[in-house]
Amino acid sequence: MLVTAVLVPFAYLLGTFPSAQLVGRMGGHDVMEEGSKNPGASNVARLMGWKAGALVLFADFAKGAIAAGVGYGVGGRPGAWALGVAAILGHVLPATRRFKGGKGVATTAGALVVLFPLIVAGGAVVWFAIAKGLHKASVASLVICVAFPIAAFFMGYHGIEIAVLVVLALLVIARHAKNLRRLVRGEELELPRTPVPGQEDGTA
Repeated sequence: MLVTAVLVPFAYLLGTFPSAQLVGRMGGHDVMEEGSKNPGASNVARLMGWKAGALVLFADFAKGAIAAGVGYGVGGRPGAWALGVAAILGHVLPATRRFKGGKGVATTAGALVVLFPLIVAGGAVVWFAIAKGLHKASVASLVICVAFPIAAFFMGYHGIEIAVLVVLALLVIARHAKNLRRLVRGEELELPRTPVPGQEDGTA
């Protein structure tokens, strides 16, 4: 556990890596000031197209997966939880950017794929189905947040792991507060239905 504790700050710093901002800047966009003003894959996709959004999605997912994977290697499931959660907090509440981070969906999925690979695989299918059908990433993410702890419980996971899953779900839901208000008002932003012309290569 000592090695895990030493690695926690590094996992947090990994989580702060500004994937969306860097990709957005490459395309001439400031994701903190444009679109939904959220540094995440969905906002990048709206501004620059699906390829750019997928790049951010992969990078944010990788942050959680790498942290949890290293944690699992040095400390088993407790280590994976410790470093995975540290990376999620780094993404959501980055001290390097005045604690203004993303919503944590992709980074959380990356951490959880190490601990619950089958549930994450199933959740990914459901997420993409909902997002494609409704063109609203927030709805897909909120559904998965609610469903994930329930699925884990029925697959035989109990105790502290379910408690942490519930806390993570509540964290992600809280980060979607603005989305929930927009959904109630019928003003929630949609994902692009087709690739943005001239922007898929990031030249916008």
